[in-house]
Amino acid sequence: MRPIRAAGLGTATLVTLLAFTPVAAVATDAGPTQATGKTPTITVLAEVQQATRFPVTPGTVSQGDRVVVRSDLFDEAHNKVGETHGSCTTTRGGDDEAEQCLVTYVLPGGQITTQGVYFDYLDQGPFDAAITGGTGKYEKARGSVHSETIATDPKVVRRFTIHLA
Repeated sequence: MRPIRAAGLGTATLVTLLAFTPVAAVATDAGPTQATGKTPTITVLAEVQQATRFPVTPGTVSQGDRVVVRSDLFDEAHNKVGETHGSCTTTRGGDDEAEQCLVTYVLPGGQITTQGVYFDYLDQGPFDAAITGGTGKYEKARGSVHSETIATDPKVVRRFTIHLA
């Protein structure tokens, strides 16, 4: 098992890794949720810094493959505002790969945890994941994270919008 640099990752692996690499404090709408009916949101950009794939069968994408990833989170001015730490397990191999991912977002004031399955990685489509909890100021966090690809060259960059319930 050897580390894989972001530039050397296959499209499916890199997109899956980035897909579950959301969150930090870029644009925050944290107004009163009951008075306005709006939920607080956090938007960040993510770039993979380290990723390692542990294949069950080298050279293929197979059920049971595992990916471990760390990404840096940036605001729109490209200031680092946090990072993510996660792992994904391939639950369906082949051309229509699916991965179950667990990711923790380390942000100013606490952490947010997410979980979800990513299906649409081949064309780098959007996806949503559930917020399962948090620490610090995110202690009782619930909601969802929406992801979309905004760049693929020279690095894959995804925008994550965290909707806190």
